[in-house]
Amino acid sequence: MKKTVLEDIGLLILRLGAGGMILTHGYPKLMRFFGEEPIKFMDFLGLGPVVSLSLAVFAEFICAILILIGFKTRLATIPLIITMLMAAFVAHASDPFGRKELPLLYCTVFICVLIFGAGKFSIDGMSNRKSMYYGG
Repeated sequence: MKKTVLEDIGLLILRLGAGGMILTHGYPKLMRFFGEEPIKFMDFLGLGPVVSLSLAVFAEFICAILILIGFKTRLATIPLIITMLMAAFVAHASDPFGRKELPLLYCTVFICVLIFGAGKFSIDGMSNRKSMYYGG
């Protein structure tokens, strides 16, 4: 089934919105590495707070940028989905549903991006078109 331009615009808006908003969570975490205070972060894997923070920064900053530009988009959603599930069910396990709601909403959006891809208004979409024209 062929996608319409409106579907691709919808995927672009979804990627830019979710990627941009989660990036605002990842940037402050990235800045914690350069702060003068010792790193305090939930040790959700038992590997220490520095490793846990590193994984969260990778997902919420690096993968968010990949989603924004639409490069390796489906692959970039996987760490974000895992991070959002960990935030909802581990970091906020004892919190009321209202605290779990935002990470679950992000998780839902990233699952949709995983399923539907980046659309043609992305680096992934451009490389797919190039391979169609050059027989790749």
